[in-house]
Amino acid sequence: MITLAEENYLKAILSISLNTNGKVSTNAIAGEIGTSPASVSDMLKKLQEKKLIKYEKYKGVSLSKKGSVFATSIIRKHRLWETFLVSNLNFDWGEVHDVAEQLEHIKSEELIDRLDAFLDFPKFDPHGEPIPTKDGKIPTTNTIPLNELSEGTKGKVMGVTLDEKPFLDYLTKLNISIGTEIELIEKIGFDKSLSIKIENEKQHISNDVGKHLLIKTN
Repeated sequence: MITLAEENYLKAILSISLNTNGKVSTNAIAGEIGTSPASVSDMLKKLQEKKLIKYEKYKGVSLSKKGSVFATSIIRKHRLWETFLVSNLNFDWGEVHDVAEQLEHIKSEELIDRLDAFLDFPKFDPHGEPIPTKDGKIPTTNTIPLNELSEGTKGKVMGVTLDEKPFLDYLTKLNISIGTEIELIEKIGFDKSLSIKIENEKQHISNDVGKHLLIKTN
């Protein structure tokens, strides 16, 4: 039996690993969950006892095959619910995370399969994050963080790596959403901030904002 807290940890580990392509640190998990590294260490011991993760102190965490199946299922449910809330119930993309956090723990696989079919098997959620298929395959897209682009490069926003409401609300104010065309004009050496152009209008954003915007170049 896996508890809701354990499900949340498995989901966090998988989410982080999808963006880092490597073992996940205790501090990264603590930041994702919003708890202390000590609490994370305690939970990792429990997950290891259940053979859901592979964990070596100071070397990071990876999911076991069993843990990966559970985590992928949770993320699939979360992102399908986010898609449903935005496309069918007119939620804003900054509102859906907390609601989907509650819905993702529904156990009925039949319900999720029908939800997937109802939505016509979407590959990405409203934040551009990939939705795993029923058999666990995760769609891929060739993207790069905005702050890593070369000056003068143009591209389209395909996703974000941070789905917290304050960040998404800020993007909305900047008229940035999935599909927005962006050109990186200049990287400011002093503070690493970015001068960008959206629909022929110049804007100035921080490096922290830029690193969370995933761009597919033209």
